[in-house]
Amino acid sequence: MQNYKKINYLYNELTGGATSITHIIKTSNMSKTTDKVIALKQQEAMPQNNSKQLSNFLTLKAIADFQQECPVIHKGTKGYGYSYADLTSIFRVIMPLMKKHHLGFMQPIEGTNLKTIIFYTKKEAAPVVSISEIPQDVQLKGMNIFQVYGSAITYFRRYALSSALGIITDKDIDASGEQENTKTYKKKKPTLDSKRFKVCLEKVQSGIVSVSEVKKHYELNEDQIKTLSLC
Repeated sequence: MQNYKKINYLYNELTGGATSITHIIKTSNMSKTTDKVIALKQQEAMPQNNSKQLSNFLTLKAIADFQQECPVIHKGTKGYGYSYADLTSIFRVIMPLMKKHHLGFMQPIEGTNLKTIIFYTKKEAAPVVSISEIPQDVQLKGMNIFQVYGSAITYFRRYALSSALGIITDKDIDASGEQENTKTYKKKKPTLDSKRFKVCLEKVQSGIVSVSEVKKHYELNEDQIKTLSLC
């Protein structure tokens, strides 16, 4: 009886109190019971670990295959220092590819958080989940609180979905130093009146500055160029 209590205690510690200990005791001798309890626990644990790894692999592989086919999605909708593709443009590109690779998504709102869930539809698999907190009490000029909140949800939906799928949907103009739809203007050089040109001419004749340096920094007329050419 004492041995039974010890074995039962050991089994409860390992298995969380499953009742199959009685069956083990009745069908096995006491010397082998401990080994069978441990083996049973290991057998119960293995399928759970393998199943979890398989589920993660299926979801991530489907996303990786999707990424190989999804192009850069960029439409010239302008924001503050960047341009981006809106949700309609993003959906138009990703929906057929997600269907092809057996992927789907949901973006429910839970309190002040937006949850983005990417799931695998062909087989049972663990989803990829990300949570974004939507800032509160934000004020935008010309919008009431409901319009501001709706705008924030749309903003975070776009960024959270793009991030979860690993796709590019915007173009940061400030970060790249690029300007869109702007002309490049060459900075105009200052001119020299007669008094200032005389000073420059004296410096050239004295060897303080060269003729090329004067031409580089100043806009010269024909007479000034001819005068400098004689130096």
